[in-house]
Amino acid sequence: MSGMRTVLASTALVAALGLGYGTWSIISPGEERRKEMLKNLPESNPQRMEETRLRNAMVMQVLKEAAETDHNLARSSGPGK
Repeated sequence: MSGMRTVLASTALVAALGLGYGTWSIISPGEERRKEMLKNLPESNPQRMEETRLRNAMVMQVLKEAAETDHNLARSSGPGK
């Protein structure tokens, strides 16, 4: 009886994994669609990419300044207060 349960459980697990893989392969886009999606990303625009780099640099600068200060910004009541 215990051996039969193990076989049924193993079969159910393999069937569930197969169903999941089959669903994934149906839903995932093909190679052509993937390339088209990459071309249409906002980061493919050089101007947009430069804006993103600048914004990231500014955020990193603010984080660096916050890390170097002893002032606890989390406990303050707001900016400049």
